[in-house]
This record gives sequence, structure tokens and C-alpha cells, in this order.
Amino acid sequence: MRKVIAFEWMSLDGVVQAPANPNEDVSGGFTHGGWHIPYFDAQSMKWVLDNVSQAGGYLLGRRTYEMFAAHWPNASAEEQALAVPLNTLPKYVASRTLKEPLSWDKARLLGHDVAAEVRALKREDGKDLLAIGSAEFVRTLIAHNLVDEFRVMIDPVCLGGGKRFFPESGALLSLRLVESRVVSTGALLATYTRVAV
Repeated sequence: MRKVIAFEWMSLDGVVQAPANPNEDVSGGFTHGGWHIPYFDAQSMKWVLDNVSQAGGYLLGRRTYEMFAAHWPNASAEEQALAVPLNTLPKYVASRTLKEPLSWDKARLLGHDVAAEVRALKREDGKDLLAIGSAEFVRTLIAHNLVDEFRVMIDPVCLGGGKRFFPESGALLSLRLVESRVVSTGALLATYTRVAV
């Protein structure tokens, strides 16, 4: 049985909105887009590449899928180390509005019961599934106890508002830290596994 790993970039106060680009997501009046980029260094880039290239496939929400599908098939030569696995491995997309066939190679829609479909994917043989970004979709997976591990890059910045990653449902989510390291920018790379309660 393979795991579902949530792979996220977040601020110290848990915000995940628009990490890479000023215009990525300005909903709710968010004005800090691109906040994550200054915290990358060689070590954190290697961490991203290792996680992306070692996956058996990707779980993506609609917004993340559309952003990735617009960029990665046309990635520059310098981006090919990331582009190759993203373009060639299976992508499973949660969306209520997209229709098959999806334009990005090896991408397919999950059905209406995404929890049941992800549960079936977990039962398959193969490498683990990486849920990249896609905070709303991952919150659904958390609610159905389908996320086995969280790999987060926590930047030393508080944004004071914006879309947050973890659900505010009041439900207890117990985790155990299994690996961590601080990179030169002060960002923390941390891996947490779920703890049964």
C-alpha cells in the first residue's frame, strides 16, 4: 500500500496562498504573492527535486493543475530536472468543473467521490503519491484520513492573513516529527507522519 504525502510551502503562520508569484492568487485581497521565493537555496531546491522525482504520481487540485499544465510542458532547459517527472508521471486531478480529456499528458480526473478514488489509488502497488499545493483538495483528504505524511517547507515569515493549509474544523490531528533540517535562509524542511489517536 502506498502513502499519500502532502507537500507544501507555508509561512510560519500557516499561509500557503500564492507562494511563487505576485499574481498567482490575489483572492481575498491577498497582496503578498511571491513570498516564498526568497527562502529557496540549493539545499531546499534539492529537497523539492528529490520529493518530486521520487513520487509515483501526483494528486492535484484544479487550480494547481491548471497552473502546472500551463507551465511545465513548456519548461525551460534549466527547469528540466523538475519538468521531466512532472510531465511523465501520472497526475490525478480533483475538479468539479474540468472535463476529460485533460490537456496535460498522463493527467486524468478523479471522479465525484475523490476520497474513494484516492483510497483505491493508495491500495495499488507503486511509489507514493505526492499531493503538491492544492490546499483545498488536501484538506478534503485530511478529513477522510487519507494523508499519511506531511512534508513542509516552513519559511521564517508571518503573512498575517491568507489561505491556510490545515483545516480549521476543530478536529485533532496528531503528528510525529520524523525528519527536519534548517537551510541557509532560515526555512525549515520538516517531515511529519500521522499518529493514531
